[in-house]
Formats: sequence, C-alpha cells, structure tokens
Amino acid sequence: MQHLRSNNSDIYFGGIGYQKLNSFLSKNQFSIIFVLVDENTHEHCLPYFLGALETKVTIEIIEIESGEVNKTIETCAGVWNAMSELNGDRKSLMINLGGGVITDMGGFIASTFKRGIEFINVPTTLLSMVDASVGGKTGVDLGSLKNQVGVFNEGEMVIVDPYYLSTLPDEQLRSGYAEILKHALITSDKDWQLVKNIKEKTLEELEVIIIRSVHIKNDVVLEDALENGLRKTLNFGHTLGHAVESYFLAHPEKELLLHGEAIAIGMILATHLSKQLFDFPEEKLIDIKKEILSIYDPVDITEDDLNEIKQLLIHDKKNSFGNINFVLLSDIGKHLLDVEVREKQISAAFAFYRV
Repeated sequence: MQHLRSNNSDIYFGGIGYQKLNSFLSKNQFSIIFVLVDENTHEHCLPYFLGALETKVTIEIIEIESGEVNKTIETCAGVWNAMSELNGDRKSLMINLGGGVITDMGGFIASTFKRGIEFINVPTTLLSMVDASVGGKTGVDLGSLKNQVGVFNEGEMVIVDPYYLSTLPDEQLRSGYAEILKHALITSDKDWQLVKNIKEKTLEELEVIIIRSVHIKNDVVLEDALENGLRKTLNFGHTLGHAVESYFLAHPEKELLLHGEAIAIGMILATHLSKQLFDFPEEKLIDIKKEILSIYDPVDITEDDLNEIKQLLIHDKKNSFGNINFVLLSDIGKHLLDVEVREKQISAAFAFYRV
C-alpha cells in the first residue's frame, strides 16, 4: 500500500510521496516555501529531503529548538516573525520536517499565519509517523499543560518515509512504539499479537506495522474527525499519561520523559483501571504490562508526585462539565468512552504500576 486518503489530506508511504509532492509543487504557484526544522532534522534529515525536492520556488529554512519544552506560543511568535521578515504571504507553503513537536506546531503556525496557508507534514520520528502527522490535530502547550491551544486542520499531504527511522536515536524509536501499541489495543487481539515484541522486529516488519498503525488511526479519523465519539478511543492511556508527562515537564529536577514513555505508563494505568471497573481480563493486563516494561524502564513516581499528577488531571482536554473522562477497555478492542474514575481507583492503578 502506497497511499491512503484522509478527510482532506493524502498520506503517501515511501518514495511515491516525493513524486506526488513535486507534482503538487509544479501545479501550484507558491510564492515561497518554508521548511520548518529543528537542529536535529536540519542536520540529519534536511539534506536528504532537499535532494528529493524539484522546484524553482525559493526555499527558506526556519529552525527552532527541539523538544516539547519549546512547543509554545513564544516559539510560534518567533516563526511568524521570521515568515513575515522573509516576505511570506497567503501563497506561501510550509513543509514541516520533523517529529510530533514540529508537525503539531508547524501545522498550527501555518493554520494561523495570514489566517491560514497550506502545509505539508513530513514526519521523521516513528511517533510522528503513526500519530502526530495524521488526523489534523495541531497546537502548542500552555506552560507545562499539553496541547491546550490549537485547531483541527489537515495539511495538503503527509509523506511517511521509513528512511528517516535510520536517523533516530534508540530512545526516539522506543517513544514511537507506545502509540503503535495503543492503536493495537483499541483495535483487536489480532493487531495486539502483530505488534507484540515490537522491539525485536526487523525494519521490514516495522514498515508493515507502521502502515497498519496509520491505517487504524486514519479509519478512526475518517469516521470522527472532530473527536465527538469514536476518535476519543485514540486517547487510551493519554489522560494519565499526559498528566505524568506534564508533571515531569514542570519539574526539571526530575528525569525528562518523552511523550511515548509517559503514554506507556498511562496505558498500564488505564488497563488496570479497566480491570477494576470492567473486569478486563487479568492475564491480558499482566501481558500488556510485561510488554510495555520490556521496552520502557519503570519510572519512580512517589506519593508526593502522585498527588500533583492528580491535580493536573483537571486540565485534560477531554474533560467536560468538571468531570475527568477516561477511555477504558472491557477487553482488547472493546472500548468504553467518557468513564468517570475515582481517586482511590487511580491510586490503586499507580500501586499496580509500581509493583
């Protein structure tokens, strides 16, 4: 499979994506092309990407600092100013070359510059390939609170090229596994068996898994673009996972957690909550915890940490009318939406994670 169609965007896998991109550039008269990168993708990905590009349009590279800590309105303002100084207009094109921070923030920047210009995502991390680049969610953090400001807007196209995986450090590759595991857990036992022992997979096997994972997310987005129902299932593990991630972001003395590492913790917690509330099969709970902890080292979360993490839950975007809403499972592939959970049940889930 080389192509998927989302609601308003085309998703291409491998080299055909550059053919489609060059055709798109030749058919549209863009005034300038901005390529948004961070220092890592500037060094390791940009030369390869520019080598595949065929256009006479002026290309301007805008570099931002990498990391979730820089996913802010202040960074956006710097990019907006740079685009203005480089004579960007409504016929400009933005290409976001990077991981989830670049694609989330770049999409938001493009969606709001001059009230909106076209953009294209070229995800370079495993996480952004299977998650951040698909579905039209753009945005930035507000302090340590994740994705509080943004819009739904799909880009013109997404190019998923496994070549970029060879540029990743091991921890970034591991971070991406979490969203793949999540997609499998909300879909079927068959998909869960496909992705188990994922860190042992060959590159060829991983490419098949990537395509399947993107397909799962795209099917969900096609049915529910604005997260009114089914798309909420993509938040499995994210309610507590985001709170854990935000807490560690706000405490520099703590070890910085990558997004996937935090979501991995969140999935163990959410599965235990599913066992408490909906009798999720215990043997599958143990299997899921074992798989996740074979990829990610356990993180020390104290009682004091937990108290602050619980406070962060009130800021979760999925909340409504003051209620903290969870996505839980009665079994693999059988999800329940907008579940209210008690504080003591959350404490029990963290106790299970620590054992």
